[in-house]
Amino acid sequence: MALTALDQQTALIVVDLQKGIMSAAFIEPIAPVIERAVALIRAFRQHDLPVVLVNAAGTAPGRAEQPRRHIGPLPDGFTDFIPDLDQQPGDIVVTKYSWGAFATTDLDARLKSLGVTQVVVIGVATGTGVEATARQAFEAGYNVALAIDAMTDTRPEAHAYSIKNVFPRLGETATTEEIMTELAKRNA
Repeated sequence: MALTALDQQTALIVVDLQKGIMSAAFIEPIAPVIERAVALIRAFRQHDLPVVLVNAAGTAPGRAEQPRRHIGPLPDGFTDFIPDLDQQPGDIVVTKYSWGAFATTDLDARLKSLGVTQVVVIGVATGTGVEATARQAFEAGYNVALAIDAMTDTRPEAHAYSIKNVFPRLGETATTEEIMTELAKRNA
């Protein structure tokens, strides 16, 4: 379903745009994804809406068939947000130890304390961090919107599957421009 509206209290959730992940072999250049993320961040801040910056500092314990990417301590600066995000004191910062931003954090309580009823999710990777965060938000009762041009993945099949098959079942999809147009209607 295409974007129909943004709730009065909508938060932007920016997933894993951090220094330690930017060198991944994404399916498309990361620069345009970052540019669109920055545009959304600025627009949300301009409208005094919450901006959530999420970084990954590890993974949940347990066995998996595929080996973990980082064994042992993470490299220095791995969890630092990329400077383009221009982290502000009013931003909500969430450090996660699972794929999604809700499961191992207090994000749900923090958003609900602000009266947030909808989230816009962007970032990397589409089929893991973004999808898991969108699923958890949906399951927590939020209206979910996904800016599909402000996300990417290292796996083309995961990116395509999430956008075509998963996201339309979790919420509404849109472009960055469409979301910014909805935000601009607030001043009209």
